[in-house]
Amino acid sequence: MLIPHPSGSYQFLQGIDPYSCGVVAEAGYEIVHATLARHLPWREGCDWVTSYLQRLGLERSALCAMELRSPAPFSLQGFIDFNNEYCALLKSWDLYVGDLNPLARTNVAPAHHPPEVPSLHAFSYVIPHRDIQRPTLIVAGAGELREGVLDSAGIIRPGDTSPAAIHEKAAHVMQVMCDRLQALGGEWNLINDVDIYTVHPLDEILGQVILPAIGPARARGTRWIYSRPPVIDIEFEMDLHGVVTDKIV
Repeated sequence: MLIPHPSGSYQFLQGIDPYSCGVVAEAGYEIVHATLARHLPWREGCDWVTSYLQRLGLERSALCAMELRSPAPFSLQGFIDFNNEYCALLKSWDLYVGDLNPLARTNVAPAHHPPEVPSLHAFSYVIPHRDIQRPTLIVAGAGELREGVLDSAGIIRPGDTSPAAIHEKAAHVMQVMCDRLQALGGEWNLINDVDIYTVHPLDEILGQVILPAIGPARARGTRWIYSRPPVIDIEFEMDLHGVVTDKIV
């Protein structure tokens, strides 16, 4: 069920404490995706985003999604500890809606030239756009961890990186993307970026799992971002962007 943000001009899908499952702009508003020209340590990056939004005349509540890069995958407890710090910052900014975190998020660990500390890579925010003719949305990153709880028991085939296991993991993640997109009221023709995060070969996965599922988004291709998901033993992650404005800042 979509939950309206009372001051952010977007709606979100409930996720777990560190992030929502996705966001969609309300009618008359647009989600803008912005990638930083260089990574910033995540707390410094959050302060930079605040200043950036202020320069645009926007409140912090316009922020609707974050993309982080980590030095390496966390242990599950390490990921929980990091999320506690991250969530505490968002709460101090009054960005929660009741007890729910409305911001979508992707957090991955680049396999080459990773940052030295967890860092901000990109973010998305909402602006007024009365004449926009289509919905804009972000589907949060998801790996092969069953929804609802950060628990190693929920990882599909942990420790198994055989081709059959990666196929099963990718199929699960692809279904999560489809389900979230549908729950946001979106369709594949709205998606301009299909992002895949893994260090495992994609040739058969693309042909058998990804491309058959994404329909008209095939015309825009997919992006393989050679990275590991944020938790040890999770091997395959995806997210989706359906935006009109995509900039580097």
